Amino acid sequence: MFEWGGISVDPNREVAIANPMALPFVSKLIPRGPGNPMEQPKDAKGTGTESGIQPQYGVPYGVTLNPFLSPFGLPCKQPAWGYISALDLKTNEVVWKKRIGTPQDSMPFPMPVPVPFNMGMPMLGGPISTAGNVLFIAATADNYLRAYNMSNGEKLWQGRLPAGGQATPMTYEVNGKQYVVISAGGHGSFGTKMGDYIVAYALPDDVK
Repeated sequence: MFEWGGISVDPNREVAIANPMALPFVSKLIPRGPGNPMEQPKDAKGTGTESGIQPQYGVPYGVTLNPFLSPFGLPCKQPAWGYISALDLKTNEVVWKKRIGTPQDSMPFPMPVPVPFNMGMPMLGGPISTAGNVLFIAATADNYLRAYNMSNGEKLWQGRLPAGGQATPMTYEVNGKQYVVISAGGHGSFGTKMGDYIVAYALPDDVK
């Protein structure tokens, strides 16, 4: 189950890095008619909104899509819900798989948990990898950007973001110096802190 956030492929090591989620969702078809003003989409070009009833083409139904939660607002599946993992592209075997993300800043609890224990959180966003065998990922439902050893999944570093980092980082080089940049804007559905930040980190010279 490797989906949602996309993957980062290292063609030299023939490894794909992905962040699979294990969080069930419930879809409900809502008939158009009395009590449901959702009309057949005309100019939406196949898109909906972040929440609520979504339009659909060619059928007399809208659809809702929500996590499978208990009456207390907690997921009905036990954690972990989010992982970071490496897949060997030659053998199709999972090389390593680690929980990623804490409930420090958001769901699944009604209030954030101040202790940042590694639960394995839902994610929105994907990883990037560098030629120096380091991968970077934010994505989780907390305010962190993290770096991992691509060979074994060891966490090398994490940096606190001013808002939720539910996005995929990017990297670039200027005058021989490599940088990693993340958009920290938060996400309403995740309950992370909203913001309007672009945060850049300079990589050590031996990490490229």
